Amino acid sequence: MYVSEPKIEKAVSLFKEHGGVMRTSEAEKAGIHNRTLYHMLENGYISKLERGVYKLVAKGQLSNPDLAIVATKIPKARVCLISALDFHDMTTEIPHSVHIALPRTSRDPSLDYPPLAVYRFSGKSLTDGVKEHEIDGIKVQVYNPAKTIADCFKFRNKIGKDIAIEALERGIRDGKASYKDVLRYAEICRVKTVIKPYLESIANG
Repeated sequence: MYVSEPKIEKAVSLFKEHGGVMRTSEAEKAGIHNRTLYHMLENGYISKLERGVYKLVAKGQLSNPDLAIVATKIPKARVCLISALDFHDMTTEIPHSVHIALPRTSRDPSLDYPPLAVYRFSGKSLTDGVKEHEIDGIKVQVYNPAKTIADCFKFRNKIGKDIAIEALERGIRDGKASYKDVLRYAEICRVKTVIKPYLESIANG
């Protein structure tokens, strides 16, 4: 299968414009023919991250490929709970799936990899406390530390209360979340009365 050098150079340039990662549909829309894509894959210009998602090899290894895949394949996803704690270095727990928040009205996502833990948020619980980060050139939406702490207490029965308490202690201790912000997001998540005793214990400790 022959593909001209100018076509490959153009495709490489388009990959770089997309942060080094593209879906098949994005590549086609950008003008990269399927034949060019397959040629690039066979000749080591790109590698396959997940079905329908390709990474420009020249970009080097992705520091967080799971989040890059999720952000590319599910643009509405917000990284939350244990995955957000891991991102902010606020937990000793290792996430075995990518925890994401989606609007209640959106369809269930379908991914072969990575495994997902999907939570449905609505209103301010969905929209507040989100910050966009660039990971390996990909824009990823992640809840900030204070909002993540509140979410962990809200879903403490699913993820474990010990994880929520550890997140609160580390967030306050490391200066990643303030008392004021934790209480504000706790009110949004309706867990203010649950969190307050733990906050008071830290303050008096």
